[in-house]
Amino acid sequence: MRSADPSVAICVDFGSTFTKASLVDLDTARVVAAAEHPTTVPVDGRGDVLDGYDACLAALVAADPRAEGAEVLACSSAGGGLRVAVVGNEELVTAEAGRRVALSSGGKVVAVLAAAGRVPDPAPYRDLRHTTRPDVLLLTGGTDGGNSEVLLQAARDLVASGWDGPVVVAGNVEAQAEVSAVLGDVPHVLADNVVPTIGVLAPDSARAAIREMFLAHVIGGKHLSARTDFVAMVRGATPDVVLTGVELLADGLDAERPGAGDVVVVDVGGATTDVHSVVDVDPEDAGLSREVVATTRVTRTVEGDLGMRWSALSTAEAAALPDLLDAAQRRTADPGFLPVTAADRDDDEAIARAAVSLALRRHAGRSRVVVSPEGRVVERSGKDLREVDLVVGSGGVLRHGRQGVSGRVFEGSVGADLEGGWQLPERALVVVDSAYVLAAVGLLAPDHPEAAHRLARRLLDSDRE
Repeated sequence: MRSADPSVAICVDFGSTFTKASLVDLDTARVVAAAEHPTTVPVDGRGDVLDGYDACLAALVAADPRAEGAEVLACSSAGGGLRVAVVGNEELVTAEAGRRVALSSGGKVVAVLAAAGRVPDPAPYRDLRHTTRPDVLLLTGGTDGGNSEVLLQAARDLVASGWDGPVVVAGNVEAQAEVSAVLGDVPHVLADNVVPTIGVLAPDSARAAIREMFLAHVIGGKHLSARTDFVAMVRGATPDVVLTGVELLADGLDAERPGAGDVVVVDVGGATTDVHSVVDVDPEDAGLSREVVATTRVTRTVEGDLGMRWSALSTAEAAALPDLLDAAQRRTADPGFLPVTAADRDDDEAIARAAVSLALRRHAGRSRVVVSPEGRVVERSGKDLREVDLVVGSGGVLRHGRQGVSGRVFEGSVGADLEGGWQLPERALVVVDSAYVLAAVGLLAPDHPEAAHRLARRLLDSDRE
């Protein structure tokens, strides 16, 4: 193989369904070739996740010989992605804070345990180990300098249960040395407290630690590939990498290389609908929020009951669309279903419209007028998206849809005349990530920030339906 061409890089997303690869020209910040192939997760010890990648690579080389030997940057949600369990003191504070941090790190939260008030008992942690089987456990609890016993007892119960998977400790920093000693040989990393003081959520350190554990223990541990180059090319979990791309799109690099402002990305997948948002939070809104844990500028929510295939039936049920149940059932029973007729495409768009509507409303929450001792006041829940500048739609139903698909799918979710007090975007530009560049932007950002920024800005120049 010839030496790598420094003018290009291959960005790969090993998805749960498809492996998608793009060849990016770093000088022009353009996707010059793209390919996708069904993800080849090993079955019964046969096959390799890189078989699908090899097929993509062959297509890229055929389109542009520079792809041969090019630098490869990858993210992965293959084999179930990153599964995170959260343990916190109280369900409404540190456990909820941990759940939000796990989501922002690209994890699928599979369990949330509140440790406070429990009689010391390793049984719930044995259930995690043998039934829920998360890839990483996020251990939180106590403000800095506050209660430390619950955090310590959770660590003791965890060890007593036989847990030997990776742990991220992101609780009371003054207790972390003792927690580390209790965990002993259990693989763990210490991060800053996710709730250093009441009313403050600090996710960045824990998010980085979860990414570290994902790369060090999860990617290789899933045995998706027998080849060492798979571990070497993966930089993070796909949702974490995409959120990095969304942050760069929103913020830019500096004053000379600005971002797009407040951004929301809605990714409609086969099993889940993810909403990523980067929105400046108005400090004056803090007193109006009903949320116990503070809203953060960078947020990700995952709706596991909303999707185009595996979750199509639950989407139709949640949206109360009885006329769509038969079509949704067919897609849930056959996740490989591809629309052929105009009626099939109409049904796909209707399912997508329902998934987008519900996911955005759950993410944004609503405002309402309530009567308090101070009189009539506005009370809010969720994250206020009304002033968002840009909405980006992602997912196969949008990328491969008919002309005008984004307008139909986002109908009722973007606009100034929406009813019900929902804090949804009122005047946002809606574009589709038709070239699937946000994952590439997130992959390129650490080492090729200029190319990443220019590639992100191309979303603003894409076809605006």
